[in-house]
Amino acid sequence: MTPIRFLYLEIPMNKSMKRTIHNGIFALIILLLIGVVAVVLYLTVMSNPHNYKTIGEIPPPDGYERVEGNGYAEYLRSLPLRGRGAEVQFYTGEKRLFDIFNYAVVDIPLLSNAEQCADACMRLRAEYLFQKGLYDSIHFDAVSGKTMKYEGGHDRKAFEQYLRDVYDVANTFSLSRELKQRALKDLQPGDIFIYSAEDRNGAAYGHAVTVVDVAQNRESGQKAFLLAQGFLPARSIHVMRNLENLFQSPWFILEEDAETLTLSTFSFRADELRHFE
Repeated sequence: MTPIRFLYLEIPMNKSMKRTIHNGIFALIILLLIGVVAVVLYLTVMSNPHNYKTIGEIPPPDGYERVEGNGYAEYLRSLPLRGRGAEVQFYTGEKRLFDIFNYAVVDIPLLSNAEQCADACMRLRAEYLFQKGLYDSIHFDAVSGKTMKYEGGHDRKAFEQYLRDVYDVANTFSLSRELKQRALKDLQPGDIFIYSAEDRNGAAYGHAVTVVDVAQNRESGQKAFLLAQGFLPARSIHVMRNLENLFQSPWFILEEDAETLTLSTFSFRADELRHFE
């Protein structure tokens, strides 16, 4: 019988007792692994795991508080979210329960199979202006350079048809040229990270995401931000997960001196932050 030392005591151990202890340790390790896997799945799979009602209900990271914003910032914070476990819906009718990019689905129905990434950015901006009755401010540039002006007033059907028409002639190329550059240090809600295929030496696609909220560290001044995106093929606009830091997700921490930012597998240059005038 082999003794086991415990503090200053030696406890005799037979093979049966050893086996029991080894089995217990093995079972504990298995339980810990299951717990880790459960946490990871919870963080990476569940849509809107805390059942927030709006983007503004998503709490900022510890030590951060939301920055003051203009009317557009408040509109973005007020965007309604679908409940816990909501599926990402495609315009084609397909539903996807598990989407690694989706932290929470924004409760806005799709208008077209062409409502993809840049279109989602334009949609959010246009919906805000329409809600405020600022109809003359609703305009976007087509790829050709022509300005597409909305002239339908408060008619919702005319507004939605206007957006469908814009989706057909505008994309990341036209939107990135229309928007004005913003320095990273001046990041604000409503800004857009955007690049076109032409900006990436003829890549197949460009991409665009909207900054829907910004918070600032009370001590260091460093900013954190939330992103929302549409995607290809057309699907629900959704708040993006931070796939690089799941325990901080969905917030991203801004590195103001970075030359490039990796935002959930998408890489943006520092000079690709833009905003509407």
